[in-house]
Amino acid sequence: MCGAYVCRNFRCVLRHRPLGHVRRWRHPPVYRPLVDLLTMEERHVIITYRLDRATILELCAQLEPDLMSAIRHPRGIPPQVQVLSVLLFLASGSFQTTGAIASGMSQPMFSNVLSRVLSALLKHMRSYIVFPQVEELPTVKGDLYALGHIPNIIGAIDGTPVSLFPPSRSEQVYRNRKSYHSMNVQMVCLADQYISHDNAKFPGSVHDAYILRNSSIPYVMGQLQRHWVWLLGDSVYSKLSWLLTPVRNPRTRAEECYSEAHGQTRRIIERTFGLLKARFQCLHMTGGSIFYSPKKVCQIIVACCMLHNLALRRQVPFLQEDGPDGGVVAAVEPVDSEDEEAEEEDIDNRNTVILQYFQ
Repeated sequence: MCGAYVCRNFRCVLRHRPLGHVRRWRHPPVYRPLVDLLTMEERHVIITYRLDRATILELCAQLEPDLMSAIRHPRGIPPQVQVLSVLLFLASGSFQTTGAIASGMSQPMFSNVLSRVLSALLKHMRSYIVFPQVEELPTVKGDLYALGHIPNIIGAIDGTPVSLFPPSRSEQVYRNRKSYHSMNVQMVCLADQYISHDNAKFPGSVHDAYILRNSSIPYVMGQLQRHWVWLLGDSVYSKLSWLLTPVRNPRTRAEECYSEAHGQTRRIIERTFGLLKARFQCLHMTGGSIFYSPKKVCQIIVACCMLHNLALRRQVPFLQEDGPDGGVVAAVEPVDSEDEEAEEEDIDNRNTVILQYFQ
């Protein structure tokens, strides 16, 4: 008979569907954001996300085509919420679960959002991290000259470790000279702490000089040699015609003045590392190791450098809850030089600079 249930092996099986039964379709989930960016105080926005409201909205508009294409339903997670959740994660250095809860989503969902936003952001890397062009060289050299009075410098170069949880099969490769696991990140910065070059693909055991030789810097500087410009680096780097290193044991007054000027100018890269890691706690040791694959860690580092440059170009101040002077913090992180030093094979360029400008 119609609509009757028959019990078989203690299980009730519907023989015929009732005539009046109508199948109910499940309504698609509607995401309700927990944060309204437009109602937040501007200072709180900068403290939380490291960018101001206008910059965040422009960033969301730039990434929206890539983020919208991955949304299955129009009422899914809005692009603005995706960007805000990733900015919060990068700024706080917290675990995925914490960022997910703060953004009103599950941890697996946040993991997908993180990968999606990083991929969308990295498509614009060449617009955010740019080496100085020829027409910009006079301004760049003038700004760096004001730091230590060394002429024709267009950047300071150095490496910094970013801690990570290493793959078990290659654990030793990521162990650096301080006996913890990291990526060895090479950067070049300008006088305003803008990062003009970033190489984050080498593990912690790789020497700075090797990273430099296998980066795009030798080619770029080779193209600029006719403009008689140099980079400033520490003594771990080997002899290069476009790289000025410090004098190990100054013997003359001119060498002492040069070494002092070299140190004053090269401190800008240390301050850049300090500001970058203070702005984005996920890169700082206090935030613990980054629990991602080395490839994902590389993406996170590059994304932080891009956002750091964006904040500088938009003149967004670095604020903290407990910072002095109303929250403005001048973050400085001393960077230790490598213990071993490279062999000095040819110091003609350095001697030329010392004789011409420090006698």
